[in-house]
Amino acid sequence: MAGHSQFKNIMVRKGAQDKKRGKVFTKIIREIIVAAKSGPDLNLNPRLRTAVIKARQENMPKDKIENAIAKGSGTGTSENYDAVRYEGYGPGGVAIIVEALTDNRNRSASSIRDVFTKHGSAMGETGSVGFMFEHVGLIEYPAAQILEDAMLEAAIDAGADNCETSGDTHTITCAMENFGAVRDNLSKRFGDAKSAKLAWNAKITAAVAGETAKDLLELVEALEDNDDVQEVYTNVELSAEDMVKLSA
Repeated sequence: MAGHSQFKNIMVRKGAQDKKRGKVFTKIIREIIVAAKSGPDLNLNPRLRTAVIKARQENMPKDKIENAIAKGSGTGTSENYDAVRYEGYGPGGVAIIVEALTDNRNRSASSIRDVFTKHGSAMGETGSVGFMFEHVGLIEYPAAQILEDAMLEAAIDAGADNCETSGDTHTITCAMENFGAVRDNLSKRFGDAKSAKLAWNAKITAAVAGETAKDLLELVEALEDNDDVQEVYTNVELSAEDMVKLSA
């Protein structure tokens, strides 16, 4: 997942998420609320279990997690969020997909359009860049816990299409319709994944460099800074040199 994983790695190294812990909590709480609508039992609701694991990894207080589950499952104060997707083009013609959870579609569309505009980019209609991506299952495990060969063998046995190890992460991709089975099979063998979700994998990439790459990173960071935004995917392809520069 060229664009998404490259920018994620850069942002982690820059420590961007540590500076935005409050926003991280807000995004995870929304995910828990939405996931809990399918039931509050973590053993019977894999999406909720994954969201709660993520919350614990971010050291979210137990009471915040429990309150979010209660809101989503109907035993607490109700909060309703809709899943929406926005598409557009960034610097260098890079395609961008933004996934959000919002309680106000008009507010979200307006604020996200403003972010694109302020960074010299344009938000388009739904489907304007979607054809460049494939909706797939994306599962991640810490590389330190599982040998690369063992992870690859298990992923193939589970029905995954691909398994790549880069840095400290095993990244497994599979067809969207096989996502639940692959996730559950790997969970039985290795325990819960660090991350398990449906994601957008670029089929057509766009290479950018230098100042254009820097401008694109700033746009992605601004989009992710929006409370409604859950994920940002791009089809960018960066050189190793630019990866190093942007990570500095």
